[in-house]
Amino acid sequence: MPSRDLPANVKSIVAEIETEIGEEDSANGLSAALTPAAAIEGDGATRAGTGTGNRRLEAAVRGILREIGEDPDREGLRGTPGRVHRMYAELTAGYHVDPERLINGAVYDVDYSEMVVVKEIPFYSLCEHHLLPFFGTAAVAYIPKGRVIGLSKIPRIVEMYARRLQVQERLTQQVADFLQARLGPGGTGVVIEATHLCAVMRGIRKPGTVMTTSHVLGLFRTSEKTRAEFFAHLARQAPGT
Repeated sequence: MPSRDLPANVKSIVAEIETEIGEEDSANGLSAALTPAAAIEGDGATRAGTGTGNRRLEAAVRGILREIGEDPDREGLRGTPGRVHRMYAELTAGYHVDPERLINGAVYDVDYSEMVVVKEIPFYSLCEHHLLPFFGTAAVAYIPKGRVIGLSKIPRIVEMYARRLQVQERLTQQVADFLQARLGPGGTGVVIEATHLCAVMRGIRKPGTVMTTSHVLGLFRTSEKTRAEFFAHLARQAPGT
């Protein structure tokens, strides 16, 4: 069970991922009505949380600023260590999401066995190698065996894993494995396309570079016809585009 001793801004993001509008959220003391705007009100201690770990993180940021030749005490940088701490807490809030609360019973018995595809799911994540963002879209598909999951849960699953330190290959695999384990479908397929700032801002510095990863299980792996149907869905434009 993830810890609930979190700063208000992180609690807000976790609640947003875990709960639907109108769901009761009293079991673990999180307020489903807490909005990101409300979470950032109040003093710095409330926003960032308290504790020795937080002080260490902010001291580390001050050390980085000095190392690159900056003065962490100048006006523009004085609040930067606290801001960086809050930022990383928010961008890694996925570590604190409880999968059971995310699913919240939204798996239904439905007599349906054709492919379900949810695509163009936007996400933002942090590359664990350089702590720089990578971002793009995910497409998720599965073949039900009498059980389907609520539509909004699929983007939430992507968000749960994206808000962690990641590599794109593992993110792709985790989303597919989660659905396969929770639903027991005939198969699951996930394709992610993303731009990595570590390749755009540094290193090879090639703007426009896009990385594509896929992970397929069950029929998506064993049946060429199923796999071809999945990729055909991805090639179709969404209505209104």
